[in-house]
Amino acid sequence: MEAFYNIIAPTLCGIIFLVYTCKVLNFIWFRPKNLEKFLRQQGLSGNSYRLLHGDLKEVFKSIKEAQSKPINNLSNDVAPRIIPYFIQTISKYGKKCFVWFGPKPMIIIMESELIREIFAKNYVYQKPHHSNPVANLLARGVANYEEDKWAKHRKILKPVFHLEKLKVLLYNLS
Repeated sequence: MEAFYNIIAPTLCGIIFLVYTCKVLNFIWFRPKNLEKFLRQQGLSGNSYRLLHGDLKEVFKSIKEAQSKPINNLSNDVAPRIIPYFIQTISKYGKKCFVWFGPKPMIIIMESELIREIFAKNYVYQKPHHSNPVANLLARGVANYEEDKWAKHRKILKPVFHLEKLKVLLYNLS
């Protein structure tokens, strides 16, 4: 029994400590760096990963800066005020880029062909799931549906977005 307390218990504690240290290092450094390498191989560009916070500091800084400026009443362009960091990133890195939200990348795709492919292959491209129940409650809708439910609602909504119907809508608005 004395051997257990003197040799085996500290060894087990050391092994458990090493296992959890490896898991934490994998989560906060190795996995994000591997994802960054993989995204760059796929032709995407963006900022390098920064430990733990990613691009969050810059996102909040740009939002605060944009909201400190007065609103131009003659323009309906609200995107520079709401999502300034994403607009800066797209102008800097192009229409296929990524930003970091902590240790997880968010991919931005602005090319119509790629967007069409993503919407057509809803089984291949999965959406991230929210672990926060409040986010699940607030972020409901067609954008968050998966697989069969997505396909069903896409089929229902598709006729609404035909070019002719959109032209009529634009004509009536102006």
